[in-house]
Amino acid sequence: MRIPTFISIGLLSAVLPSVLLLSARLGIAEAGEVPAKPQDHPIALTGGTVHTVSRGEFKNATVIFDKGKITAIGADVEIPPAAEKIDVRGKHIYPGMIDARSDIGLIEIEAVRATRDVSETGSINPDVRAEVAVNPESEVIPVTRANGVTIAATMPSGGTISGSAAAIELEGWTWDEMTLKAPVGLLVNWPSMRINKAWWEQRSEEEQKKAREKSLAELRNAFRDARAYLQAKRSESRQNIPHHKTDSRWEAMAPVLDRTIPVMMEAGDLEQIEAAVAWAEQENVKLVIIGGYDSWRAANMLKEKGIPVIVNPIHRTPERRWESYDEPFTLPKKLYDAGVRFCIAGEAGASNERNVPYHAATAAAYGLPKDEALKSVTLYPAEILGIADRVGSLDAGKDATIIVTDGDPLEIMTHVEMEFIRGKKISLDSRHTHLYEKYKERYRRLNSH
Repeated sequence: MRIPTFISIGLLSAVLPSVLLLSARLGIAEAGEVPAKPQDHPIALTGGTVHTVSRGEFKNATVIFDKGKITAIGADVEIPPAAEKIDVRGKHIYPGMIDARSDIGLIEIEAVRATRDVSETGSINPDVRAEVAVNPESEVIPVTRANGVTIAATMPSGGTISGSAAAIELEGWTWDEMTLKAPVGLLVNWPSMRINKAWWEQRSEEEQKKAREKSLAELRNAFRDARAYLQAKRSESRQNIPHHKTDSRWEAMAPVLDRTIPVMMEAGDLEQIEAAVAWAEQENVKLVIIGGYDSWRAANMLKEKGIPVIVNPIHRTPERRWESYDEPFTLPKKLYDAGVRFCIAGEAGASNERNVPYHAATAAAYGLPKDEALKSVTLYPAEILGIADRVGSLDAGKDATIIVTDGDPLEIMTHVEMEFIRGKKISLDSRHTHLYEKYKERYRRLNSH
């Protein structure tokens, strides 16, 4: 992410010693898990139940992949002579799960400011790129992937325009090696359209209105200036007479204005969603709603306009006193019934993103069909993020991003026993497993006396 040059060197020299000391005390300065080697020979997973997500399931089937790509799936496929055969009889093979809204790699310890790089100063930051701030050494990454989540959309936050999101693989030496696609969307925070009268709100009604109008004006002005800048730059390019200096903020907005990527709008209340949709139509940009607590109330509009919703989180309490306790749990079912495209994400808090499959499981327990719940954390987020040509289902030609489990991955008792990301066999060790082994040894010693 961008770091203002006037503070970067001084800030780093001032905080680095204390950060390293704190990291050592908290145990986060360890080397972490060693990234896997690229796939260098064919691998065949044989005898398992293959859940393709896109084409149903195949029992007693084989999945073959080579050079990071799936080459064949089926019960009678020919296994190359040089392939490594892995017997997975009695096991289940699924595509790796996808977390469509997270800050993985951007936050290590929420309570420690020096380990948070999720937001930039200022309000209009379209040129902030989430992927360049990702910390490949984060302990959160192996913890998350050990539960079958192989890809995450990591997103900046804060301000009116936060910056661009990136789809990252949860494995690799460097941020660029981990990046699957960037950008996948521009993060915008739509201001609340209501007056907050809660006891903790210190601003007056008039101050809240002014803050809302300021935020909306900043958003309108940013898009107006970006359009004018890009029109001038492209005109100059055609005429080969440059006059304007390059502005990284407006350059970063070109994919949005060209409708290559969507605006990913944080909006929960019905008033926010309706206002955001009207704004997107006026600006002629693609839109994805994030959060979408009230999105079911605008379902007809969202379906008609083809606007998808990234639902997060499912595990929450109702926002209003008069709502049913299961209001958040039933949202995916309501969107499904209404024909609105959606997917389910986690809690947008890096340390809990390993629980993504259980959010989908709760939606299934409250009415969402089980196969739809699985798609909501595999194929559907891939489609919404624009990466379905590579991941999200098990199909020949797609990336060999695969998990092997001893049961349904949405069930909390299920274990992920093997994992591959682009054909690379991934270690399932993590800080959690290290601590488990450590204290298991402690009690073994106590019991031996």
